[in-house]
Amino acid sequence: MNSYKSLCARLGLGVLLLCTASSSFALGEKSYISTSAKTGDLTLATPTSTASLYVDSRDYPGVQRAVKNLQVDIEKVSAQKPSLIQTANDLKNQAVIIGTLGHSQLIDDLVAQKKINVSGIKDQWDAYQISVVQNPSANIKQALVIVGSNKRGTTFGVYDLAEQIGVSPWYWWADVPVKKKSAIYVAKNTFVQEMPKVKYRGIFLNDEAPALTNWVKKNHGNYNHEFYEKVFELLLRLKANFLWPAMWNNAFADDDIQNMILADEYGIVMSTSHHEPMMRADKEWNRHGSGPWEYSKNPKNLYDFWTAGVKRNKDYESIYTVGMRGQQDEPMSEGENIQLLERIVHDQREILGNVFGKEKVAEVPQVWALYKEVQGFYERGMRVPDDITLLWCDDNWGNIRRLPTQEERKRAGGAGVYYHFDYVGGPRSYRWINTISISKIWEQMNLAYHYDAKKIWIVNVGDLKPMEYPIEYFLRLAWNPEQWPKERIPEFGKLWAEREFGKQYAPEIAEIMTGYTRHNLRRKPELQDEKVYSQLNYNEADRVTANITNLRAKAENLYTKIPAESKDAFFQLVLHPTKASAIVTELYDMVGKNHLYAEQGRANANDYATKARELFKADAALQKQFDTELSKGKWEHFMDQTHIGYTHWNNPPANTMPLLYDAQPHNAADMGVAIEGYSAAWPQQSSSAWPHKSAYELPTFDRYGQQTRTIEVFNKGTESFKFSTKISDPWIKVGYTSIQVDATQKIQVSIDWSKAPKGLATGKVTISGTGWGGASIKVSAINNEPVPKGFKGFVEADGYVAVEAEHYSKAQSVAGYGWEKIPEHGRNLSSMSVFPISDKSFTDLNAAPFLEYKVYLFTPGKLSVDSIFAPSWPFTPGRGLRYAIAIDDEEPQIINIVNDMSDAAWEESVRSDMRKITSQHSVAKAGEHSVRIYAVDPGVTLERIVLNTGGLLPSYLGPVESPRVH
Repeated sequence: MNSYKSLCARLGLGVLLLCTASSSFALGEKSYISTSAKTGDLTLATPTSTASLYVDSRDYPGVQRAVKNLQVDIEKVSAQKPSLIQTANDLKNQAVIIGTLGHSQLIDDLVAQKKINVSGIKDQWDAYQISVVQNPSANIKQALVIVGSNKRGTTFGVYDLAEQIGVSPWYWWADVPVKKKSAIYVAKNTFVQEMPKVKYRGIFLNDEAPALTNWVKKNHGNYNHEFYEKVFELLLRLKANFLWPAMWNNAFADDDIQNMILADEYGIVMSTSHHEPMMRADKEWNRHGSGPWEYSKNPKNLYDFWTAGVKRNKDYESIYTVGMRGQQDEPMSEGENIQLLERIVHDQREILGNVFGKEKVAEVPQVWALYKEVQGFYERGMRVPDDITLLWCDDNWGNIRRLPTQEERKRAGGAGVYYHFDYVGGPRSYRWINTISISKIWEQMNLAYHYDAKKIWIVNVGDLKPMEYPIEYFLRLAWNPEQWPKERIPEFGKLWAEREFGKQYAPEIAEIMTGYTRHNLRRKPELQDEKVYSQLNYNEADRVTANITNLRAKAENLYTKIPAESKDAFFQLVLHPTKASAIVTELYDMVGKNHLYAEQGRANANDYATKARELFKADAALQKQFDTELSKGKWEHFMDQTHIGYTHWNNPPANTMPLLYDAQPHNAADMGVAIEGYSAAWPQQSSSAWPHKSAYELPTFDRYGQQTRTIEVFNKGTESFKFSTKISDPWIKVGYTSIQVDATQKIQVSIDWSKAPKGLATGKVTISGTGWGGASIKVSAINNEPVPKGFKGFVEADGYVAVEAEHYSKAQSVAGYGWEKIPEHGRNLSSMSVFPISDKSFTDLNAAPFLEYKVYLFTPGKLSVDSIFAPSWPFTPGRGLRYAIAIDDEEPQIINIVNDMSDAAWEESVRSDMRKITSQHSVAKAGEHSVRIYAVDPGVTLERIVLNTGGLLPSYLGPVESPRVH
């Protein structure tokens, strides 16, 4: 892949695109707007005047509507309402001239007179050009000319200006206030030329009940044109042009005849979802169909039903879905009958020929969605005519299953991707709030773009509103993926926050948005429970809870500082999803502690049950706040989706409090002792709870590992007591020798390395209190020899070496291919993958790109390496996702990370958002060693490696990164 700098250079001097951070309000574009005039600038608005707006009365209705919206936008920003003129002779002095090529006489005259050069956009799809023109006519001194190659191109240009002056695309859907200015000027040398890299870019309103549907019923009665006009405008302001409408209980064209008419006027290309053929909604068959939804038994009625759909949409821009699935998005009842499906497509093409003319069938946009089992038809040999777009799909969890081969890229119809931010199905439905990070979107959709799947990008956004942030990223990326290379992933959040909330708080807001989305991607709220994050090892549950609650605190603090007019927008875009995510995570943490402490017999176990109940109530209170207080109740019902208490793939009928234990303490003082890493606590005698031979033993200390271990002395009764500690050796240090205990007291144990003997030493800490004999806890410490001077790398500690992928010691690139970082990707720090994207596999490992990690091991012998990868699919037939690994000079092992594609393996990969591959190795002696990860197949994305020398403990995220010696 070309570097970021070279990309900016290739964009050219004539195109104003952002290659450095900008303070503009147009996301990702260099600002051509200012609030102070420079010589030659065009005056758009001052406290006393505005430039006139011009649009030809013969131009498209959608363009004229956009210009009227611009008139309103300028008034909102400047408090001055510009005149809207449709007679060119009435224009004077300074003006904004807006029009579509071939549909605006004034625009066409300017082209003919060579006042504007539109060769860069003529005959291009959805393209627009914005330029300041001096003396375009005798009575016009200056004009900002916005011209489009088609009706959408012009509209995109209009909304580009609206965003530049300070009107967010989310001004209505997220209540983002306009940025008021007393004066607005346009730079004299402004020249912007834009056109999309992905032809059809849109969203799918799906899984829309109860939240969106309840909101629609309350505010519009049904999914009618009053609702859809708001969606159309949002899409156009985001430079999108494509929509799959809500379909669970609705039928777009049948519910309201104006829906289809206005979609076409606005310029939105309509289609029906992956299982709704020929512009007929699923629910239309229930209303108007006759007989079974089975082509083998009912072909005549289905043929006529589809014919009516094509005739209805003949005059509107549409993409016709071909093929067939069962009703309600189920597999066909006829089973995997390829011959039947081929007949269906043949007859659907015949219908298109009958309506449009046989000679024009190939010109009618058509798509075949290769969703779930339908992809299997294709892989077993079924083909459709070359002009039909193949819509490849992800696995419903954001991992693209298949991309075009070199041969498939030659198809005239091209390819696209159907992606998901929301899903109803296994292993768990996820529909409540945003759970996808923008780096995940980039990693997958960048593959799609470079494998030429760029005819259609459509994403399932569920109810729309909770997904504002990823929707915008997905659609901006679709407009021009080359404008958003991986290096700009961290920048997007800052630019987005700056546009919505101003520059002052943008870095903090970006941190919060990145943090909560990555947190939810690691484990979606619907998939969380009290057992996910370890209460015993690596302080994991506490760390995870602390991270998300710290983000919540930052968001709550910012909320107090954000100007009053922005609070509603900040609440719904930033504070609510962060706070909601924190509440659910902390709730399950409290449930986990309640269970563990009740099993250990702690008297205060019920305190955590009380906290869990409080958090459950806090979740309900937050929903009520969203419904009743936010924007004066404007968004009531958007948080109706249940999300707590899942027990299988689908959501419970209502949020359900997880099971809590009711611990009954003794009516006396009674000591218990819990040891770090173990669920059983003294004086429990269940040996099965202990992985070590000794019943009570702290994890082994070493010089480079965790320097403090914890013993907790707790009360099993209601009366306080005093305990005392005794150490067997002077090299053992304890935080307390004696103290009174009401509920729980932590004792920090550490090692005085200056007194510890060389090698392995053992001792014990004895704790005496109410019980006979007290608890005796074994303490082991390995006083390692220091790592030799000059070593640079990661050091074994606590029985493992954990390394983040980006912290390599050495990297080799080959013929321009090399491992590069994807910022903010994966479950921990970042990820590494090979770029540029291509079809190349490296069969000769001596000439393959590699990453090398220097490690220092104290434990020779057998070890295993857990390599953590993104949960990608083998998207090229006949090729897996292979990498190779070797320690030192051993023969590299070539491993396919998707060798196990069983349902169970896949479900675990999407639940945990990673694939873990374990390889076995051996080192002959302690000391410095090198671990190499070689590239073999493209699309392999490495997140971290963990060498297990015998001490790796079970946890969800794995241990923190090992100490690094420089």
